[in-house]
This record gives sequence, C-alpha cells and structure tokens, in this order.
Amino acid sequence: MQTFIENLPKAELHLHIEGTFEPELLFEIANRNNISLKYPTVEALKEAYSFDCLQDFLDIYYQGAGALITEQDFYDLTYSYLKKCAEQNVRHTEIMFDPQTHTERGIAFSTVIKGINRAVEAAQKNLNVSALLIMSYLRHLSEESAFQTLTSSLPYKHLITAVGLDSSEKGNPPSKFQKVFKASIDEGYIPVAHAGEEGDADYIWEALDLLQIKRIDHGNNCLQDEKLVQEIIKRDLALTVCPLSNTALQVVKDLKDHSLKKMMDLGLQTTINSDDPAYFGGQVNQNYIDTQKALNLTKEDLYQLAKNSFKYSFLPEVEKTKYIEELAAYYLANK
Repeated sequence: MQTFIENLPKAELHLHIEGTFEPELLFEIANRNNISLKYPTVEALKEAYSFDCLQDFLDIYYQGAGALITEQDFYDLTYSYLKKCAEQNVRHTEIMFDPQTHTERGIAFSTVIKGINRAVEAAQKNLNVSALLIMSYLRHLSEESAFQTLTSSLPYKHLITAVGLDSSEKGNPPSKFQKVFKASIDEGYIPVAHAGEEGDADYIWEALDLLQIKRIDHGNNCLQDEKLVQEIIKRDLALTVCPLSNTALQVVKDLKDHSLKKMMDLGLQTTINSDDPAYFGGQVNQNYIDTQKALNLTKEDLYQLAKNSFKYSFLPEVEKTKYIEELAAYYLANK
C-alpha cells in the first residue's frame, strides 16, 4: 500500500505555503535576515509543534512567517515545497498564501507574489510540477483589510487563480467577508473558503450561500447537518480534507475516528491534503499512508481520492483529462 501511494499520481488542493516552513529552512532564512528566533535550536522548535487547538498552532505559524523578508525568501520557501511535490508524485498543487501575514509587518505585496511566482515558474520548468495560487484573506482581520489586499493584488491578477479564507475560524463567520468575496468574484477570482473545521455546519452554509464558494476547505462539520450534506452533493463541491492537521489540532482525537471514509460512503467528493505539513507531521503522501492504515482504505478508495484531486482542481479541462488518464493507467496496472 505504501508503495502504491508513493507512486500514485496526485494533486494537492489544500496547502498553505507559510505552513511548509520546515525548521531547518526557517533557521537558515532567519540567520540570513539576522532575525533571532524564540527557540534556540531546530530541536527546540520542533518540540513546540504540539498543539491543543487551531489558535496554538497559529501563534507559532505567524512567528515562523515573520522570518520571511525578501523575494528570495519567498522563492526558497516555495521551491522547497515544490521539490517535495516532485518527490511524492504530486503533479499539480494549488498553493494558498496569506499576503496580510506579510503586508501587516511592512513587506510589500509585490515581494511576496514575485518570490512565490518565480518558484512556481521554475518548478514547472525543472520539476514538471504545475501550481496555481490561492490568495487567502485572514478572517481574524477586518473585511476592510481584506479589501486592501484585493486592491494590492490587482496588478498581479494574472498570477492568482482563486481567493480563500483562513486563520481563526471561531467568531469569524464567512458572512463577515461577503462584500469582499463578491468584489473578488467580480475581478475574476474563484472563491474557496475554510469552513467547518472548528466552526459548525452553519459556517459551511454561509460559505456556500453568501460567499458562493466552489470548493470547501476542511468541511468536517458538514456531517452535523444531513440537509447540508445533500446540498454539497447536489452542487458537486469537493471537500479538501486534511487528516493529520485534524489530529494535530485535535479536531479529531484519533485518526481511526476520522470521518473521511464516512464522507466518501455518503457520496461526498473528498480529497486528501497536508494543510501545513511542516507543523502537522507529514507531507501529502504521509497523510495518505496514515489515513489508509487508520481507516483501512482500499486501492480503489485511494484511486478515487487521487482522481478527485485532479477533477476538482482549477486546472483547465484538457489538463485534468491528461492527469486523470495517467492516474487511471497507473491504477489499472497496480490494482
């Protein structure tokens, strides 16, 4: 099964580039920028990666992001992740980035996007990995701040495919961002949003009806509401599920209790993703491997999850078809 998973062509649809910041690279970039970290060694930092909830994680996540200053820093961070994609047979990835995490501390939007995009272009050429960008608004900040980010993004609109919504979910419902999402859609961005990770099913309804999202990030708590499950199926929306993230943040106590297989059995279109792999104990392949073991997933289940990752990506149809055909050939040869 592990070999089958490792060689399985796949896409990753839920990934925060700031959450790929491995401790070794963090120390290297912090030293380059003369930034002293709260933790004296790589080992001490790794030991701090033990979280009781989403907010515990975010506190450390934002500290790490604070080491990113120059365009080269954003390039190095992104290219490091894309190399891992190539090693794991991730053919395509949809990378979320948080401009406000950086602009709030005086880093120009242009610095962030140029560094990330340069790495995307290099990976396409050197690694044969394609990537597109999802600009995420931070929900703990104001809608006004999100509007400023939208305005800053417009000169780089050709480099950004979608907008998302992330950070602290509780107390920051999707309705808070209804206007900026409408404006983002008017500019041509595809809307997605984190909903139903810590927030209830109501947050998912809001994301569907008020933000008009085309994909649900996490979505675990849709199972609280049978009518919602049927609505998601009817709209043919995928859920970008992040199993190791869910256990790390104690959304789920044990991977054996994860609802992924139940979601699949109900007819929900699910995908497996790593979310913030540097912090949550595993890249996307590890998420597949651990989830397969915990839930006793079959090769057919894994094939379906990988197929969904291409089908519900924002790639052009011709690209989706190419990847799905490659995946089908692999599955037929190895099932």
